[in-house]
Amino acid sequence: MSFELNDLDKRFGDFQALQGVSLSVKPGEFIALLGPSGSGKTTLLRILAGLEFPDRGTVEHEGHDWLALPARKRGVGLVFQHYALFRHLTVFENVAFGLRIKPWRSRPSRAEIATTVAQLLKRVQLDGMGERYPGQLSGGQRQRVALARALAVNPTLLLLDEPFGALDAQVRANLRRWLRHLHEELGLTTVFVTHDQEEALELADRVVVMNKGRIEQIGTPEEIYQQPATPFAFEFIGRSNRLEGKVAKGVLALGGTPFDTESLEGVDDGPAQVYVRPEHLALAPAQVEGGWHGRIAHVFLAGSIANLELEITGLAQPLLAEMGGEEVLRRGLRAGSVVTIQPRVLTAFPIDRTDGRPSAKLRRVLHPRYSQASVARLR
Repeated sequence: MSFELNDLDKRFGDFQALQGVSLSVKPGEFIALLGPSGSGKTTLLRILAGLEFPDRGTVEHEGHDWLALPARKRGVGLVFQHYALFRHLTVFENVAFGLRIKPWRSRPSRAEIATTVAQLLKRVQLDGMGERYPGQLSGGQRQRVALARALAVNPTLLLLDEPFGALDAQVRANLRRWLRHLHEELGLTTVFVTHDQEEALELADRVVVMNKGRIEQIGTPEEIYQQPATPFAFEFIGRSNRLEGKVAKGVLALGGTPFDTESLEGVDDGPAQVYVRPEHLALAPAQVEGGWHGRIAHVFLAGSIANLELEITGLAQPLLAEMGGEEVLRRGLRAGSVVTIQPRVLTAFPIDRTDGRPSAKLRRVLHPRYSQASVARLR
């Protein structure tokens, strides 16, 4: 049962929460709405839930006007960040609540409610805890109760508004993997709001990157990370180094170092905003040609990963590189080591001359002065 959102606008006073948002949600799909605070993701979720209405635009479900349905008739399961459980009710009664308040003609019998609740508590790994109260549970257990309550009404659409935001990192990691398995088992259509990029990339079938009420990019987690469509998407998803470059006759110059590549043919001469991921910086011995020359300023070991801060001749700002901790130790890389830094992949956004902003047209630049085989030897 697909959902079609078309050209949605929503304003709160002087604040434009949504601007021309369009999105298709396929049956059984897990969609993550990802963006910073104020990007419009929760407003979009509340419109789907029937808690807000757009100023303009339509939402259709299987060709029918979804906005014409009152919230109680939409069959939506909604899970909030702070659980919203009834403290005076037991776990069993919290989960049963949505079933007990149904109109009497569609309300299940007491026996059916008891069976349904028992099955749900077992599904969310809380069987045997039905007589406890929310105050007697951990944060992760309370969030599973909230999810069971949302599932009890057999929702057409499951909406999750930063459900793990109040939990510690380890519990978050465990719960999101559990949630993904549950989603695959039930085949629910799910829309998940988060500002945590790791959650979005790990959980979602597709990620919707939002900024200032607009959609910046829609794609699979791999597409969003490997091929960001805009500078905002590049800076918001994952870590990156941002550089100011200049294109002249098909050559990209960065800090006085030219990167000659055919992929820049046809691009107008002028400034460009350039990005490189830390894991796309290879370190070669100082005598190797092709790339920047510099030194390692700091080495930060974080378990199996090492982050290296690099000072580069010709660049005003240091760059961050990422390598395996074992490789750093094996090669004897340390603060003060002189190296050649070779970017394996650069992403350039030409600056639009009319407004001085980066163009949405993305150019991926592979360094031409060394082969992939030589890169493999540097790993």
